[in-house]
Parts: sequence; structure tokens; C-alpha cells
Amino acid sequence: MLVSLPPSSTPPARGPEPAPSAAPAGGERIAKRLARAGLCSRREAERWIAEGRVAVNGRVLASAALNVADSDRITVDGRALPAAERTRLWRYHKPAGLVTSHRDQRGRPTVFARLPAGLPRVISVGRLDLASEGLLLLTNDGALARHLELPATGWTRRYRARVFGEVSAQALAALAQGLTVAGVRYGPIEAGVDRVQGANTWLTLSLKEGRNREVRRVLEHLGLKVNRLIRIAYGPFQLGSLARGEAEEVAARVLREQLGGATERVLSKARRGRGA
Repeated sequence: MLVSLPPSSTPPARGPEPAPSAAPAGGERIAKRLARAGLCSRREAERWIAEGRVAVNGRVLASAALNVADSDRITVDGRALPAAERTRLWRYHKPAGLVTSHRDQRGRPTVFARLPAGLPRVISVGRLDLASEGLLLLTNDGALARHLELPATGWTRRYRARVFGEVSAQALAALAQGLTVAGVRYGPIEAGVDRVQGANTWLTLSLKEGRNREVRRVLEHLGLKVNRLIRIAYGPFQLGSLARGEAEEVAARVLREQLGGATERVLSKARRGRGA
């Protein structure tokens, strides 16, 4: 959802661009500032700049290679840039059959086209593939999303997988040691049997890396066919009873409590960067 901008009565002048700020405290790239204001992604911001839609201090930009400070006046299509929101986080129950993308070249339905009304422009913390479902974290802060995606952050991702095939104790033990599939090394995965359902078995798996299609690839390497995959937790945040397709914001107090240490420093830096 785009943020409404107040009208401007004076169109920006064309001419030499303002000199880039000398990396001032709180300065940031112009595309990042536009994205933080909730107008667009950084890539879209760069396209808007190339189209001559963005001005700083009354001068239309021709390049995104510019740092801006809090004191700079930024307009888009002649309208003043709105203030950036505080850092926010949502839990979202992704249904199967949606691509975790803002746009899909193949025309498949996307997560961001199906979000409940009223959310600002958000990005996902990591992804879930088309057939996977369950917990997807959404945020309006790109710095937070990137930080929480890093294995170094130490957050465990937990999944329930329904698989077809014979599940052996030896296979699950192999996962705990980590393994290599098609030249890609995957870290340790804790796995256990929940229950047997006819020819299928439900497993619970815990991992820290969360590489692209990691669960499916390692289980298929063990001869198991995944026919349902649900993420039930990402770090301290749980899917719980959240209904399919529903999003619920994490309270600011809970966010502060759960995001201690290094992550809280990321949030503090982000707040300083936007003058909060």
C-alpha cells in the first residue's frame, strides 16, 4: 500500500544535482530513504530516480548515487516525502500456492497481493517456497529483515513435514551431523518423528540456516518425498493459532523483549538513521 503524499505547489527545478552528503551521521542512500518511507522498494526507487520523479532540495536527480541527510528536502512527483514509520514486525500465516514475491514473471499469485488490507508496504524475513505454508515474518524495516535472515543471528526455524517413504533412525541421525547434497553443504538439522499417518510420516525439524528449499532437498536426498511442509516457528515467534492468510502485528513491547542484544542495536541504528 502506497503512502499518500501531501501536494506541493512548487515543481522542482532541473539542473545540477546536490552534492552527495559526506556520509553524515544519520545519512543514507536516497533509494533507501524512499523505501523506508513506505513508498516503494529500493529497486523501484532507483527506477523512479531514473525517470526524473525524485528531487532533493529542489533539484531533480538523475542518479541514485546520492547520500541524503535528515535536513535534506526530498520530493516524489513534486510531493514531500512522508516521515518513516517506526520499525514494525508482523506474523503472517502464508497459505500454500503463493509466491513470496511482490511480482511474479509467470503470473502466479503472490503473498504481497493477498495480504490483509491495512498493512503498510512490507518485506518478508526470508521466504517460503510456492508449496510451503506457515509462519512468514513481515517487516517494514529492511535492515531488520536482513539481520534476522543471517544464520549468525542464531534463530532456529522449526518445521513440520509430512513425508512419504521409510523413515529410519539412521537417516535422522545423518541430518543431525549435516550433509552435502549436489555439492551444497547443509548444517545440522534436528529431526524427530511425530506420528505415522498411513503411508506418510509427520516429522518435526529444527535448523538455523534456512537455505532455499533446504528441508525438501535434504529429505529427498534421504529418499523421502515431502508432500506437505509447514513452518511453525521462526526464532521466538510462533505460528500458533494464526488463521491461514491472517497477519497479526507483534506488539512493540514484545518486539523489544525478544530482539535483545545485537538485534536491538540494529534497531537503534535504524531509528537514528531516520531521525526517530
